[in-house]
Amino acid sequence: MTAIRISGGRVHDPANNVDGEIRDLCLQDGKVVSEVGPDARRIDARGMVVMAGGVDIHAHIAGPKVNAARKLSPDERRDHPVNRSEGLRSGTGGLVPSTFTTGYRYSLLGYTTVVEAAAPPLAARHVLSELRDTPMIDKAFLILMGNNQVLFKLIRQSGGAVSSQLRDAIAWWLEATGGYGVKLVNPGGIELWKQENGNVTSLDDEVTGFEVTPRQILDAIAGAVDELGLPHPVHIHANNLGVPGNADTTLETMRTVSGRQAHFAHLQFHSYGGKPEGLPRSRASDLIEYLAAHPEITADVGQVMFGPAVTMTADGPVSAVLRDLGADKWINHDTEVETGCGIVPYRYRSGNYVHALQWGIGLELFLLGQNPWQVMLSTDHPNGGSFLSYPKLIRLLMDRAFREDQMARANQRAIQRTALTDGLDREYTLNEIAIITRAGPARRLGLREKGHLGIGADADVTIYHDRADREEMFATPRYVIKAGEVVVEEGELRRSPDGLLLSSRAGFDPEVSRVLEPLFGERYTVAFEHYPVREAALREPAQVVEAQRS
Repeated sequence: MTAIRISGGRVHDPANNVDGEIRDLCLQDGKVVSEVGPDARRIDARGMVVMAGGVDIHAHIAGPKVNAARKLSPDERRDHPVNRSEGLRSGTGGLVPSTFTTGYRYSLLGYTTVVEAAAPPLAARHVLSELRDTPMIDKAFLILMGNNQVLFKLIRQSGGAVSSQLRDAIAWWLEATGGYGVKLVNPGGIELWKQENGNVTSLDDEVTGFEVTPRQILDAIAGAVDELGLPHPVHIHANNLGVPGNADTTLETMRTVSGRQAHFAHLQFHSYGGKPEGLPRSRASDLIEYLAAHPEITADVGQVMFGPAVTMTADGPVSAVLRDLGADKWINHDTEVETGCGIVPYRYRSGNYVHALQWGIGLELFLLGQNPWQVMLSTDHPNGGSFLSYPKLIRLLMDRAFREDQMARANQRAIQRTALTDGLDREYTLNEIAIITRAGPARRLGLREKGHLGIGADADVTIYHDRADREEMFATPRYVIKAGEVVVEEGELRRSPDGLLLSSRAGFDPEVSRVLEPLFGERYTVAFEHYPVREAALREPAQVVEAQRS
């Protein structure tokens, strides 16, 4: 591999307490090293900003729902296509780009690792196929377990407690699918909605026919993941997403899992006060206050960005609500035994009260929190907006004058119901941006060799021109280096490596198969022996992160 010396750049590496120091950075054999030889390629980074490659902890880039979303908006796929050229494959654009285009566009923004945040285990083959086709970035996926009928039975049998069978079943599912972590979406609520077309009103509502409650599901699975020592803690999309008053549900969910490590997805969509029949208001400050007192819990924001979006979620009830609000097109789908899915093309409008409030709440979550390691950058791509809007979001956080200009263009009634007009003049530093886009997500994902530039770290590096316009700066990196090779230079793709497929593994008693096989026979149309993904589907380049039991 190429040896590289990045010379004289201003390095922001908060995981190693480096805040804008001018220093050299040496790369060899895909790693950060202490020194390279005199024949190493030299990159003159004087006057530039050097950070680790970006890490997106929560996005939707592969699998059946993503593929269905592509089909739902064929007109948008004509936007910014990629033409086939030497070393590059052709691809379509739009809000839900094709696999090749997704890898290229993330790389052009300086991102080198991305997590697909919600995949039905039954669809693991599809997800793996698309992730393997997504070049240049390392990638992983989280498997959905919050509405799995087989797990419901194990939870009921244990009375909602963590059992050895439940721990072993979760570990078996990760190995069977090649997944990286466990995702709970509207736990119990999707199955309840399928049967009764209603939302969870209390975490103690019983899921009809299964004799379990959302609280028991949260408690048991969060506890099992914690005890397994998986690299990433349970990743929670709380009940009642988007419903006025859902902040109370979110706080109760946090209390239920408190004391154990947990990550809350797209917190903005779960931060609303008010009553279901009325207009929502912001409860961001209450959630930030709770986070501050519970360092074991982290969140990504799910920032809404004005303009087009595509809502895609395992939370089918949300899509049904958007349909009722007048969606032109929508899809809702049931994955047997495991989950649901809904997709609605959408547009967030600055003059709309609800949309402006969502935009404002997301910024509140970023600006009110004093610990950037707890609140990470995301738009829940493409639910709140495309990942291509990350540079604009960074500018909103770093440039108060720009933020106030954008606030003045939004629905003022909504903005007045947030803390943004209360002298909230905070501006993020470059080091804080490095935390919420790199160091924080990597640490929360348990990726010890990513998100930082210490000796032995993966040689994933982004070098930016230090521009006053932070949006332009973060939209057009000068160099992007992946695994020690320059892949982007002056906004141009130079090469297209495959990137690693990441999974995690925890030990389990193989006798759990004797427990699961008859339950599969009761519930699934797929035979138990045909369910696991075979080794051929997990072919190289792949990397397994081992669990660390406490």
